[in-house]
Amino acid sequence: MDPTGHDELARWLAWLHPVWMVVSLGLAWLALRSGLGLRRLRALRQPGLVELRSRHLRLAKPAVALILLGSTGGPLSSWLLRNWTPFLTFHAWVGIAAIAVFTTLAIIGRRLEEGRADARPIHARLALLAALLAGLAAISGFVLLP
Repeated sequence: MDPTGHDELARWLAWLHPVWMVVSLGLAWLALRSGLGLRRLRALRQPGLVELRSRHLRLAKPAVALILLGSTGGPLSSWLLRNWTPFLTFHAWVGIAAIAVFTTLAIIGRRLEEGRADARPIHARLALLAALLAGLAAISGFVLLP
């Protein structure tokens, strides 16, 4: 039985993880857009790379931190608030895959920040994969909402 159906406080607390993740993924989406903009500027050899790179970093770093922190809320919510066994859903496993990709993306992004331009192509591909996995995790989480 799901206590969030009867306990009003548990119900409100169970919404923390989904709301946190929507905000975090919105920030990640803005970081992805700025990253794609960087790619376009580089390809067209247009000015503005420094400013856009700075914006990308300002968005991406907190986005990944918020996603990683927020991802702990799902299993905690399922276990502590809903009396479910964590990690038994498709949503959980897609979320774990997304977390792995976001973590790898951050590590490679750090290498790029240090000047290793050879990591740029894999960083771009991983960003798209992270966005797809995050979208799939969000969609598959709809059925779990309190």
